[in-house]
Amino acid sequence: MSEPIRLLLADDQALVRGALAALLELENDLEVVAQVGRGDEVVDAARTSAADVCLLDIEMPGADGIAAAAALRAQLPAVRSLIVTTFGRPGYLRRAIDAGASGFVVKDTPATELADAVRRVHAGLRVIDPTLATESLTSGDNPLTPREAEVLRAALSGATVASIAATVHLTAGTVRNHLSSAIGKTGSATRAEAARIALERGWI
Repeated sequence: MSEPIRLLLADDQALVRGALAALLELENDLEVVAQVGRGDEVVDAARTSAADVCLLDIEMPGADGIAAAAALRAQLPAVRSLIVTTFGRPGYLRRAIDAGASGFVVKDTPATELADAVRRVHAGLRVIDPTLATESLTSGDNPLTPREAEVLRAALSGATVASIAATVHLTAGTVRNHLSSAIGKTGSATRAEAARIALERGWI
């Protein structure tokens, strides 16, 4: 019998991590060898545990799952990554694939389908939730520039222009220009609404 596929689970919710581990361990050919609660712990844990596939949540402290997937591709290219998230947004899907993730599924995927997704990713195939794939094709590309996205992320907290400028190391005038452009591209009336729309669509 061949060696089981070695899995790393990264999710900041211990209960979710434990449930995923319990479900996946029921499969004879899968073995959970590491669990972490922070995105910036993924690469080191994957290296130490010799993981084959990393299952990554998107929203985690330290680094999100998309950043973790990019770090894995850069530092441990033989290790595959599969995004498993509650946040099934087309924009997230596009960013995850661009970052090097081999798959993207939502957390309510049935356990047998999740196990099969792990096997397919390990085999070098790409696995994408079919509903998300369709939405991604119909929703269009992210219209925001990297700077506009950065400014909108900083605006999510309701910060002032001066505070945003200090955070992203730009002048207040440049921040206003980026916010104005982002408001136009999202078809919104205010920067708060623009940030909310961009977040809902997975653009930031």
